[in-house]
Amino acid sequence: MATKRDYYEVLGVSKNATEDEIKKAFRKKAIQYHPDNNPGDKVAEENFKEASEAYEVLSDKDKRAMYDKYGHQGVNNQTNFQDFDPSDIFSHFGDIFSGTGFEGFFGGGGQKRKVNRGSDLRVRVKLTLEEVASGVEKKIKVNKYVSCRTCKGTGAKSSSGYYTCTTCKGTGEVRKVTHTFIGSMQTVSVCPECNGDGKIIKEKCSACAGEGRVQAEEVITVNIPLGVRQDMQLSMSGKGNAARRGGVSGDLLVVIEEIKHEHFVRDENNNIIYDLFISLPDAALGTTVEVPTLKGKAKVKIEAGTQSGKILRIKEGGIPFIQSQQRGDLLIYVSVWTPRKLSNEERAILEKLKNSANFQPNPKTEEKSFFDRIKDLF
Repeated sequence: MATKRDYYEVLGVSKNATEDEIKKAFRKKAIQYHPDNNPGDKVAEENFKEASEAYEVLSDKDKRAMYDKYGHQGVNNQTNFQDFDPSDIFSHFGDIFSGTGFEGFFGGGGQKRKVNRGSDLRVRVKLTLEEVASGVEKKIKVNKYVSCRTCKGTGAKSSSGYYTCTTCKGTGEVRKVTHTFIGSMQTVSVCPECNGDGKIIKEKCSACAGEGRVQAEEVITVNIPLGVRQDMQLSMSGKGNAARRGGVSGDLLVVIEEIKHEHFVRDENNNIIYDLFISLPDAALGTTVEVPTLKGKAKVKIEAGTQSGKILRIKEGGIPFIQSQQRGDLLIYVSVWTPRKLSNEERAILEKLKNSANFQPNPKTEEKSFFDRIKDLF
């Protein structure tokens, strides 16, 4: 008799492997060596049997403890591997074959027909910063598949224009049973006769040619919440393409596109930035200027002696944070404008002031640099 391989070696795990690691290792082996994936391959069948036997022992704490202490001899008297019930294995991990196609093991899975689903649609909606700041309702036209009104989505000319598929008996699925050493394995696939619909149309609807849907333009109202950002995606359930012959419609995915603003730039902290240029006399003497905001205009006081690079702040004058009561600020970056051209008179005035003590650069030690001022903002 051939010597049995070590169960840990069979599954490719260490002796300290966790329960989850053992489960994942067996799943990988089961998919690799499953008889349905290797029809007629005796070696694969033996490997599948070996992996199942190893998992049956190592997934049971008591059997694993006996195996760790006494090896194969410790579990031979507890388990008859020729007659054990395979459902005892798979009942431990109903999710192990999810998504692999090995559905309905040993008769499970039920007879529920698969529901068709329409595809999703993606549209881009352009918004101004004002709309982003306040929230807005947009009406958009979408060309998409909608359910056929003539046949109410059935695809048939009348209520008697179709019959239940005899191949799948209306389930939309066919099941194949494979007999292996551990019992009857069952796999599920789409019915080739009705293509998963569960019914066959004998008289097609003339409006949709049996599809159950037609193309049409629809106006959809989209409520954009305040605070959305560039490339953010909003999902509207059921507003996408209708499914063929009934079923569930897909979703409408609304992608946000911010329109470049005439005055402002939005930063990552939802502040909006405005560049304010003032003249040298206004910077030296002080003044009051009018600046734009997202809600109109506001007056801002410029102190006498204002330097280029000074940052003024209007609290909560920026963009609100989505699903929050907070919002960013309006940051006004002050720049003192230096004239590029001078008249003779202007030049003469500046020449007189050129050597004046008050016109000589003399920064105070307590005055912060531009980068320090930026750092203080955040």
